[in-house]
Amino acid sequence: MYKCSAHQLRERFVKGDVSAKEIVHKTYDRIEQKGDEVGAFLALLKERAHKQADKLDRMRQEGKPLGKLAGVPIAIKDNIHVEGELTTCASKFLKNYRAPFSATAIKLLEQEGAIIIGKTNLDEFAMGSSTEYSAFHQTKNPWDLTCTPGGSSGGSAAAVAARFVPLALGSETGGSVRQPASLCGIVGFKPTYGRVSRFGLVAFGSSLDQISPFGTSVNDVALTMGIIAHPCENDSTSIPKAPDDYLALLKAPFKGCKIGVPWNFIADLGGEAKENFLASIETLKSLDCKIVDVDLEILKTSIAVYYVLATAEASTNLARFDGIRYGVRSSKAKTLDEVYDFSKQEGFGPEVKNRILLGTYVLSAGYQDAYYRQAQKVRTLIIRRFTEAFKHCSAIAMPVSPFPAFPLGSIHDPLQMYLQDIYTIAANLAGLPAISVPSGFNKDGKPWGLQLLGPQLHDGDVLKIAHAFEEATQFTHQLPPLFG
Repeated sequence: MYKCSAHQLRERFVKGDVSAKEIVHKTYDRIEQKGDEVGAFLALLKERAHKQADKLDRMRQEGKPLGKLAGVPIAIKDNIHVEGELTTCASKFLKNYRAPFSATAIKLLEQEGAIIIGKTNLDEFAMGSSTEYSAFHQTKNPWDLTCTPGGSSGGSAAAVAARFVPLALGSETGGSVRQPASLCGIVGFKPTYGRVSRFGLVAFGSSLDQISPFGTSVNDVALTMGIIAHPCENDSTSIPKAPDDYLALLKAPFKGCKIGVPWNFIADLGGEAKENFLASIETLKSLDCKIVDVDLEILKTSIAVYYVLATAEASTNLARFDGIRYGVRSSKAKTLDEVYDFSKQEGFGPEVKNRILLGTYVLSAGYQDAYYRQAQKVRTLIIRRFTEAFKHCSAIAMPVSPFPAFPLGSIHDPLQMYLQDIYTIAANLAGLPAISVPSGFNKDGKPWGLQLLGPQLHDGDVLKIAHAFEEATQFTHQLPPLFG
């Protein structure tokens, strides 16, 4: 059953081949047998899952309409609220925090019959690219247990790659779904900014964050997007427009299109990464896509721009975690000042502290003009350059990462870790839809991913091109040998 896609599993449930209760039992059996090897989960929501399964079985028995994800298990990154359950953000600061409400995306999924299996591991407060900055434990890559699954949504990516669940939700601020999707050999999609409500997502960088789905196929990701991409009155940045019928778009014949490649921006790409990318371009050509050169050299500034803006927003958003309004209060504190100081000192991990300090610095008097406002200006130029590029093509192709999955503990320099996101950050800065779809393997059997980006609100077009690429290559249907 673990090899079934979300579509297949729902079909089996609706036909009566299997009950929702059986699906839940078999899902937890697989997690209990193999879950410790990966460390994808921070919490298993067994009571909630069994309650939802019983409800679905009764609905089917009574002949009531069943939702689009009826009987399908799904994992949720632990910075997305599920009412009554812990939302720790993989931080000691929130180890006792229970969500008072569910995120809009969670409500929409459960209304359509999805079964929430558990909350997944992440880099603390979603700040990282390897899931090594979790306060609780590391997550390992199912393709190579000595390697990272990527981050910050590494737990969700690993859960799908190991086939514990066919679907998972992560969050994107600078590539935190696409990069782990690439490293874990699955599909990860970042929607247009505002396409999926951020209500119920613990904020990191509010102008960049986006709840995003993982799946074993583009088809399953499109199915999920059709459910969670609805307007939300609780989110002022939510797009007030119903989503397209993404599944219908995938079923229509693909007739090719113009694909832009920023050759000047990716000129330093080399080795197996370059070989895989060039092979992916040849596959797109075989699908009657015309490859055109687009000028996006400005993206070489994107790392600097991102780490000014994202840390500035993080320092503001995380100010609420003070041991009084939110967070575990230090037992050593005797005065109000000590509550603030000791609670933050004990609660936040080193990477979170680094980013708060950097964000506070770039927003401080005397430096705001030199850093923050300059970064905002360059962000505007990046958006304009993308707009110009899309006049000449329907989508843009780039690598997801310059490297495959790297060994745990192998990157000690924070700047080297930040460079993991060199090809993904721009989509968040410009609010564009972007996807990582499996594109092959290196000589050691580790996955690569191809990235496709489209104009704002052209989520369906990006999914359609990715689906055509997937059908031509079939890489998404391969399982890690240890978990096959």
